[in-house]
Amino acid sequence: MKHITQALSIILITTLLFACKQKSTEKTAVDRMGKANREDKNGWIYIHLAGSPADIGYQHGYLLSKEIDTLIKVMQYYLPYSSKKDWAFYRKAAAGFLWKKIDKEYQDEIRGITEGLQAKGLKYDTLDITALNANIELAQYYVPTLMNKAKPGSGNNKAPGNCSAFIATGRYTKDGKIVIGHNNWTDYIVGERWNVIADIVPQKGNHILMDTAPGFIHSGDDFVVTSTGILITETTITGFNGFDTTRTPEFVRARKAAQYSNSIDDVIKIMSTDNNGGYANDWLIGDTKTNEVAKLELGLKTQKIWRSKDTAMIGSNFPADPNLIKQETTFDVNDKTNSPNARKLRMEKLVCVNYKGKLDVENGKIIEGDTYDALNGKNAFNRCVIDGHIDEDPKGCPEWSEGPYFPMGAVQGKVTNADLAGKMQLWAHMGHPGGSDFLAAPFFKKHPEYNYQAKYLRDMKAYPWTLFSATK
Repeated sequence: MKHITQALSIILITTLLFACKQKSTEKTAVDRMGKANREDKNGWIYIHLAGSPADIGYQHGYLLSKEIDTLIKVMQYYLPYSSKKDWAFYRKAAAGFLWKKIDKEYQDEIRGITEGLQAKGLKYDTLDITALNANIELAQYYVPTLMNKAKPGSGNNKAPGNCSAFIATGRYTKDGKIVIGHNNWTDYIVGERWNVIADIVPQKGNHILMDTAPGFIHSGDDFVVTSTGILITETTITGFNGFDTTRTPEFVRARKAAQYSNSIDDVIKIMSTDNNGGYANDWLIGDTKTNEVAKLELGLKTQKIWRSKDTAMIGSNFPADPNLIKQETTFDVNDKTNSPNARKLRMEKLVCVNYKGKLDVENGKIIEGDTYDALNGKNAFNRCVIDGHIDEDPKGCPEWSEGPYFPMGAVQGKVTNADLAGKMQLWAHMGHPGGSDFLAAPFFKKHPEYNYQAKYLRDMKAYPWTLFSATK
């Protein structure tokens, strides 16, 4: 009887200890979530995150667990087709040279994301999240660099051009203050999931409002509003060559620039310091405190800066600095039929002529959804329009090595101005900014050559423009 009593006591104590531990764990999880919240609205997922780097990550992973899981599975499936490298390759790169170049603050945030995912029963680790954040610079810059080392010239033209953007101030805008707009071009299979508005209040640095993808600690396509009045966007440099594995990843520098910049000079310094050449961009930057805007064309070896308080600057994936073009790209500035140059013609006409002195948020929305082909002088759905539709272009996009009717183009858009940014607000549109839908079933029926994407490529409906506000 004594032994039975002792056994029962041990069981009771063990049960109580387990219950206390479980309660403590649950309390810790609740504490880590704080006032974090999620709202699904018009194709977007708005998330509010606040606290320490680890807790911001935990909240992110917990609130977006389903979407992060899906996006990683998409990458695991799709990257072997698009880059000829499997997920193990990307994890190896994350472990081999990326992780050690990530600031501890962002290592903690990435680790927090994995802990939030694990709380939802998912078994991803820091290498998965690091590879996810770096997927663009690895697939489109690191892999081509390896190809060029193995066989000179074989990796050329692999860096595509994604996005159409503008920033303007002074006489070019309706109120004389800054207006900024951007649309994201990418493969639909990924871009239709680029649908997060992240409202981040970190322990240190700026309050950030940005569009992003599930699992990213940075914007990724880069449309950022900060509490210090800094506005940031970009468009990629077509045909860029170069990548340095010993330097800091682009996704780290981009997040750091958003979080810690108080001026245009800060953005330039952070983006340029220890630059690895990954995701080489023309950065469009504005400071609402000074009403100045700037363009930073950032290569690996070279950079060029333009800045003014009375100008309009555009980006459509064309490099502008002759030195950078010659040294670091294969871009053909004389080919008027390529997408960057054709869109440049239209952006210049709209931003610098038609809407000069009239640029505001509403006209910005019109610009980002424009479907006029300046090359051929007519409305069209193709590679040459601002709201791109390569999926409807019989030529595809040769300059990015995309075949006819490849399912890629503009997947969403964002616009804001100085007054809205002062209230931490931006307008966002999920799906083609011009309002057209991409429907997967009829696309695959017409173009069975892309059936390999059918596992994950789905409809991409165009939702209405929606105003998002950060939580103070």
